[in-house]
Amino acid sequence: MGQRTKNTENIIAVNKKASHDYFILEKIEAGLVLEGWEVKGIRELKVQLKEAYVKINRGDVLLIGSNITPPSYINNNTAVNSTRTRKLLLNQKEINTLIGKVQKEGLTIVPISLYWKLNKVKLQIGIAKGKKKFDKRQSEKNKDWSIEKSRILKNKIRNN
Repeated sequence: MGQRTKNTENIIAVNKKASHDYFILEKIEAGLVLEGWEVKGIRELKVQLKEAYVKINRGDVLLIGSNITPPSYINNNTAVNSTRTRKLLLNQKEINTLIGKVQKEGLTIVPISLYWKLNKVKLQIGIAKGKKKFDKRQSEKNKDWSIEKSRILKNKIRNN
């Protein structure tokens, strides 16, 4: 008998700007080093990835600029820095791959989404290439056309 697996992934935050500004070539899942109050803030969905970016510094992969707002009930004595730099947890092979892609191919690393996986917070990062202005316009046209196409099909089905 097959074992049933329950979908345990719950999306916390998505960086919509990533898919708008970049072509995502490859996606990698990474863990995050978090403090207790940060996990509580994440549980309350007080997270923002919009201005965040990923940087490699001395072999460490770091998430910079993400904002986790502390919950109102945490102790005021706790030192809270809502936009602190957070270390990403990846194995050495993945880190070496990222370093190679960034240095040799001139690609960048962007945070895509933050989600729960088996009661752990995971960050999906993407190896990406920047879009030019005309690429963004083409993406918008394709998106608008797919919406229009679905409207036309829906109206045809209703009229028949």
